[in-house]
This record gives sequence, C-alpha cells and structure tokens, in this order.
Amino acid sequence: MKITSVKVHKTEKENSRMKGMVSVVIDDCFAIRDIRIIQGDDKLFIAMPSRKVNDDTYHDIAHPINQETREMFEKAILDAYNETE
Repeated sequence: MKITSVKVHKTEKENSRMKGMVSVVIDDCFAIRDIRIIQGDDKLFIAMPSRKVNDDTYHDIAHPINQETREMFEKAILDAYNETE
C-alpha cells in the first residue's frame, strides 16, 4: 500500500486547535477525506474521519489497523502540511 496523493487545506481559526483538513489517496484508487490535523499539547497529530453516534460519542469511519500504517499516514500528512504555505 502506498499513499499516492495528499491534499492539505490549512485552516486559520482563532483559538482553534484544528490546523487543517486533509484528503488522502491510496494506490491511486481509494480516497479518504476529512482527516483533521490537530495541534496537541506538544506536537501536531492527525484525527481520522469520524461521526457522532446516538450516545454523543464519536466513532472513526476509516482508520489504520496497526501502528506502522498509522505512522505512514501521519508522516505523509504532516510532511505535506509542513510544505504547504
């Protein structure tokens, strides 16, 4: 599996920890949209797309199954974010 495209849309909202929204394409054939870039206490991290369910909690719609894949997504997304002006 290879991430073949990363499109970053930075957001500049005052007092918001969200720094951008991202769309990712895998192997030129599968897209994941609405991945969020969040400013944590010490570093940026990604939050996968989720939806609110009946008990007011959120469940990921799509997410990596293992740590290696999560790190691949995070590196590709944050590298693209840092390159975007």
